Amino acid sequence: MGMQALPLIRTTTFFCGSLKNSGKSLVRRAIKSSSTRRNTTTTTTTATMEKHDFDYDIFVIGGGSGGVRASRMSSTAGAKVGLVELPFNPVSSDTQGGLGGTCVIRGCVPKKLFVFGSGFKAEFEDAAGFGWDVDPNPKLNWSKLLEAKTKEITRLNGIYGRLLDGSGVTAYEGGGKLLDKHTVEITKADNTKEKVTAQNILIATGGRAVRPDIPGKELGIDSDDALSLEKLPKKVAIVGSGYIAVEFAGIYQGLGCEVDLIFRQPLPLKGFDTEIRENVMNTLKSRGINVHESTTPESLKEDGKGGIDFALSGGKTINTEVVMFATGRAPNTTRPDIGLKNAGVELDSADAIKVDKYSRTNIPNIYAVGDVTNRINLTPVALMEGMAFVETVVRGNDKEPDYENVPCAVFSQPPVACVGLTEEQAIAEGRTCDIYTSSFTPMKLTLAGRTEKAFMKLVVDTKDDKVIGCHMVGPDSAEIMQGMGVALKCGATKAQFDSCVGIHPSSAEEFVTMRTKTRTVGPNAGAA
Repeated sequence: MGMQALPLIRTTTFFCGSLKNSGKSLVRRAIKSSSTRRNTTTTTTTATMEKHDFDYDIFVIGGGSGGVRASRMSSTAGAKVGLVELPFNPVSSDTQGGLGGTCVIRGCVPKKLFVFGSGFKAEFEDAAGFGWDVDPNPKLNWSKLLEAKTKEITRLNGIYGRLLDGSGVTAYEGGGKLLDKHTVEITKADNTKEKVTAQNILIATGGRAVRPDIPGKELGIDSDDALSLEKLPKKVAIVGSGYIAVEFAGIYQGLGCEVDLIFRQPLPLKGFDTEIRENVMNTLKSRGINVHESTTPESLKEDGKGGIDFALSGGKTINTEVVMFATGRAPNTTRPDIGLKNAGVELDSADAIKVDKYSRTNIPNIYAVGDVTNRINLTPVALMEGMAFVETVVRGNDKEPDYENVPCAVFSQPPVACVGLTEEQAIAEGRTCDIYTSSFTPMKLTLAGRTEKAFMKLVVDTKDDKVIGCHMVGPDSAEIMQGMGVALKCGATKAQFDSCVGIHPSSAEEFVTMRTKTRTVGPNAGAA
């Protein structure tokens, strides 16, 4: 059975007169006929579908990266598209959001700006080794940084609106809720309501931060709040071991705060390569962050002096000004209520929308992309899923998102980046692999006197010499790893890595100059 598709009519060159107005109507007729022909699982008859005049070919609930990309490209390809997103606010809620979504407003972008801002403290310290006479106690103007961040995300929010408008997408400000599989109710800021209908609906509502269910959790903050604090605290306790926790630990430490980092695991960044995790752990401690590994949070209570007594397992208590929870995120499916039950859309055990390989739900005309599906929760992945949706649903060419060798980065200080399999994953898959590693002091740090090491690692399948994993901790790792991602996508072998001339002097050249094998692992390691 083919996918529900909205193929463009390729005979437009034979029409006389203006095609500007005829293009969308042609696509809309194609949408209807294709939908009724292919959706054999629905009870709607062809006659009913043909008579139903939908307001839109595609309506998108959610104006984050995936939703905006899918709506823009669908409209550009000829579909009539509408989109609804909550009003803009730097801190999200059931009634507040904004075009650009988590990444642009309260995630990747403002966080990276704070990473840049917090990195200057170490830069000032390092400058002395290069002959600069720097004030030993430089001052941070937190209000100025916060104002600059807010100005930038407001600018980007406006750009997203103009991009939608320029692409011919009708954008609504408010909350979207499914009433049935073809109808969306829009609740505007003034609580007035409007109903729209669509042949196909795309859910792209993203995710939200969650907090552990412990006494006093309401006294803590999450990552949204952390990017908008009116006053920079002197002491911060962060709960979590994932990328958000590790990144904010570096941010707050770099901004001059005393930081405690608490997590249940023995090492941070679960799911990353073990040697990477060990290196990150060492760096966190060397930068003065108080790490409480194998520790669980138990309760928070006010100390009566404006602070918080934060009780941990093992009888420990931390007195701090702010407790930040970075303990995971949940799909935005049930809060706010977007009406999935009304349309019969199925969720999994984590309340994520269940989709097939084409991002289609169990309801054939309803699709979902991005964090709301809880596949790989990265902005570029949501963009990829959105583009695959356009190709499948609008252009009629069934296309699956490709989740193999997706690069990622953690903007800790120094940053982490990787692509492909970890050593542990390769072993679990039954592969025998040669492991190449290198640890060295980046050139910039030799004069600075900083003791941090960069670490690089290649995982090579002995069966065909292909590089199947590439990992790094160190300056510029994210910039370097993007190129490594291309190499792994192309199936590059270790011999091809070795044949590439390095750029000297650079950290990146280490990936093409590692000649000495560190070890062989896997089921046939003894025979290697």
